[in-house]
Amino acid sequence: MALNAKSVLAALALAATGSAFAGTIPYPNTGAENATTYTFTAAATGDLTAYFMGTGATYDETLGVLINGVDSGVTGLENHTTAIGTALDFGPVTAGDTLTFYIDVSTTGDTWFSNQAMNGDGVNHVYSTSYAGGGAVPAGTYVGFEDLPSGGDFNYTDEQFVFTNVASSVPEPANVALMLAGVGLLGLGLRRRAR
Repeated sequence: MALNAKSVLAALALAATGSAFAGTIPYPNTGAENATTYTFTAAATGDLTAYFMGTGATYDETLGVLINGVDSGVTGLENHTTAIGTALDFGPVTAGDTLTFYIDVSTTGDTWFSNQAMNGDGVNHVYSTSYAGGGAVPAGTYVGFEDLPSGGDFNYTDEQFVFTNVASSVPEPANVALMLAGVGLLGLGLRRRAR
């Protein structure tokens, strides 16, 4: 199939604005809210950097971060004008600092946070996993956002970023189950001792 000049120019324009995908990491349960909650922290003392990885959104959005609950004051990586792989340095963080990522959706006036408890609709607006790196985006922690109230289509590809110098912790079901079993045994032991 032959490509005409108009198609080639359109594809180049799309890639140059960052609207094309750099290698979307698929959310495995598209259509269902992500039940996993994440705690993001600074992995080491040094700069926190975000890399734009792509967008599936029609709305205009920018990225920001709260460091220990305080807005860094740095925002950017506007989804319709940023090239894939563009970096945004949020400045220095200290190992262990709590990080809360957010997107400001200027089209609707909404702000959605990686901390579900901060979202006015109570919905988890992020999906995260590790990213091995590729192309213009280095290895790091991938975070994909949903930009609509109540989560929209739950594909978590509306805004996609990779962060360096970030550690992510997720409650592991096996550890939670072991902890609950231990608490249950402790309760039985105390009950038996009371008799």
